[in-house]
Amino acid sequence: MEFASYLAGERWSDHPSCTHPLLAGLARLVNDHTSDAARPRLAELIPSVIGLTGDDSRLDARIALCSARAALPVVAHERQLAMAVSVLSAEHVLAELEGRPAGDLDERSRQALAQVPDATRWAYTFGRGVRVSPKGFRRYAAPNTVQLAVRGIAQACVPDPDPLLRDLLADTIDDCWSLLRPAAGTATESAEPAPAAVDPARWADACRLTGLSA
Repeated sequence: MEFASYLAGERWSDHPSCTHPLLAGLARLVNDHTSDAARPRLAELIPSVIGLTGDDSRLDARIALCSARAALPVVAHERQLAMAVSVLSAEHVLAELEGRPAGDLDERSRQALAQVPDATRWAYTFGRGVRVSPKGFRRYAAPNTVQLAVRGIAQACVPDPDPLLRDLLADTIDDCWSLLRPAAGTATESAEPAPAAVDPARWADACRLTGLSA
């Protein structure tokens, strides 16, 4: 995120205004939990977060939902329970914001939940009669979900969590861009700079410092 602030011409900061706060938080967590050897691959995603921000309340729910779905199949059982609840809560909030029927789930959420049937049954039971407001979800549940998801993936019993963490960040960036600019395609496939201006000289410097090809 510090490189993103540099490329965007902002004051050097890991909380740049050019990126949605929760997405920036996810990026910082992924960076912190990625090994030194794998961290340079994250730099390829830097341009795609520049300009990715806005006041659409769905962004927070989308970021939390992507995080929970990615973590759900691999985290420890006690975290699976929390991630299953997060998936259902995020879907509930999105359905309310988009005027869809309650209980209407995205196919990706259905697939993720199907992989952990016990946790899913528990989450449905836990959530009965509980109303999640978009405001409350945005303020409390979404950032907590992101933190639990990244830490859960990093500590999961998998051979190498680094690719899972990178895929989580890349997929979340793409999902956010699809919400903000549905016709623009995905931002991370080619790692092209987002619509916000990126100084070519600054990007060349970033590539040199991180070992990427400009």
